[in-house]
Amino acid sequence: MKFAATFLAGLTLVEGFTQQPANVARPAVAAPQMSEEAQVPMLEIKEKVPLDGAAPLLTDQKLFLGELYWDKLTTEIGSAETGTYLRAAEIKHGRSAMLATIGFALQKLGVTFDKISPHEYLSVSQNIKFADLAAMGPIEAIKTVPAEGFAQIFGLIAAIEIYELTHRDGEIKEDERVAPGLQAGGLTGYQLNYNPLNIPITDRRKFVELQNGRAAMFAICAWVAAETTPGSVPLPLPW
Repeated sequence: MKFAATFLAGLTLVEGFTQQPANVARPAVAAPQMSEEAQVPMLEIKEKVPLDGAAPLLTDQKLFLGELYWDKLTTEIGSAETGTYLRAAEIKHGRSAMLATIGFALQKLGVTFDKISPHEYLSVSQNIKFADLAAMGPIEAIKTVPAEGFAQIFGLIAAIEIYELTHRDGEIKEDERVAPGLQAGGLTGYQLNYNPLNIPITDRRKFVELQNGRAAMFAICAWVAAETTPGSVPLPLPW
């Protein structure tokens, strides 16, 4: 009984030291407040990237097919440098298409290497003559070119691409950690700067090259389709 009375007295003493009066207000802990600028995130509004190369209509207005996707790629997904890269890719594809269109047309017109080349053979080891290619259509002729011929073509293309990746203003940049062509906005399509006739490169000439390249891409696609699938071009119309 003495032990129980002593234990209860100790609990009462501890409670007296720890319990606070009811009328004593506890200090309130202020919740962290955010400024209005931090609460409402500001949307970054990027400036619209200019659409150079839009096709002129009969009026003063110009038409640019795919403007919605251009804005999305150059503002939402990428930047102005993305537009520079896309334009360089379009220029290169247009140049390739123009070369392909000229070669396709010359083959169809009979202007072939067997009439202008001093060599009789395309490949002596495989016994392929230029006259054999002249008797074929453009698609069959390109299929007959041996693998070594394609290796030379792609080797030349690779040399041009490496030059454009490593050079700026006609000089190789050895002191830069990232090649100029791999930097943002580095590829423009004009790094090679091959102009032996010193023709003035104006904005008008660039626009004409761009438009001719676009037309050539449509033309070579249509010609290849017509050559491989008879009746596919022109498209059959219901009337």
